[in-house]
Amino acid sequence: MLSTIAYTLAVVLNLFVLFIGGRFLFAPRAAAAGYGVPAKENGDGAYLTVKGLRDGAYGLLGLALLAFVGAEAEAWYMLVVALLPLGDTLIVLRNGGTKAVAFGIHFATAVVVLISAALLFAV
Repeated sequence: MLSTIAYTLAVVLNLFVLFIGGRFLFAPRAAAAGYGVPAKENGDGAYLTVKGLRDGAYGLLGLALLAFVGAEAEAWYMLVVALLPLGDTLIVLRNGGTKAVAFGIHFATAVVVLISAALLFAV
């Protein structure tokens, strides 16, 4: 049962990050607003594309690790990747975003990613 929960959570998180990457590539302004720091109307295009590529690559890498290497590698990956939403929390706070978005989305995501890592280490 623990294995099923650990693997399912890891797959869902990786697919979600892949989705977010796609959203930044195909609907960048809406994605930036959802991130908590709206993009400037006539700027930020390159940065939004970089964010989309980064998130997409992280999602694919997580799925590849889980599929081809195993739970322990994915656990270490999740442990390291949890730094990203923690950083996103600070970015939102430093750039005029709300505390609700910073903590309710980004910090909460970091916590869920750390839970995923712990479950994968336990498998």
